[in-house]
Amino acid sequence: MAFFLQFFASNLPHHPVDRVGHRAFLPRDILDVVSRAAQKSCFICGQSGATITCCETDCDLSFHLPCAKQGGCVTQFSRPYRSFCPTHRPEQAVEVTPEPGTECLICMEPVEERKTFNTMVCPACKNAWFHRDCIQGQALHAGFLSLRCPLCRDNNTFVKSLFTMGIQIPFRPPSWEGGNAFAEQGDRHRYCDARECLFPGGREEAELEG
Repeated sequence: MAFFLQFFASNLPHHPVDRVGHRAFLPRDILDVVSRAAQKSCFICGQSGATITCCETDCDLSFHLPCAKQGGCVTQFSRPYRSFCPTHRPEQAVEVTPEPGTECLICMEPVEERKTFNTMVCPACKNAWFHRDCIQGQALHAGFLSLRCPLCRDNNTFVKSLFTMGIQIPFRPPSWEGGNAFAEQGDRHRYCDARECLFPGGREEAELEG
């Protein structure tokens, strides 16, 4: 969260530091943002130090990044890292409503009767409904390389929509592929499971031979 805070902070310049597009934040610029934020109150929690302001022209609503979800704000975790208040946040442009009794495909609990901040739909198949919290959890585990619609398996349209709606999708392989999760698949079975072992040397020697 702290990493993204600098990207979302309003009026914080990004300075190029090399030829491959890496950017940095200068200490003096960060101090200026902190100084200005000390005079702004978060419209959600009421506390000072709100570094993010809605990017819509003439909107002066400011908020903290940790308060964004609680207040129904949308923060887009991809360049140019824009943030929106509840009034100006993007909505899914899909003209469809869920059938009565429709369940989230991830948690299998009922969704709301229409698209809302917390109820979303796949724009590709228009049949996969899910809660914002559920698809956010799925995105954090799957990562950009493996995230798909739970129903139609669409990747391109589905992921673009999630970025627009403020779902954070890390650019890394899925979590289940880390930490040698499948290392045991490379192990050989080294014990004879037959009720009566017919190997002349017995089970122990068969184990050594494979």
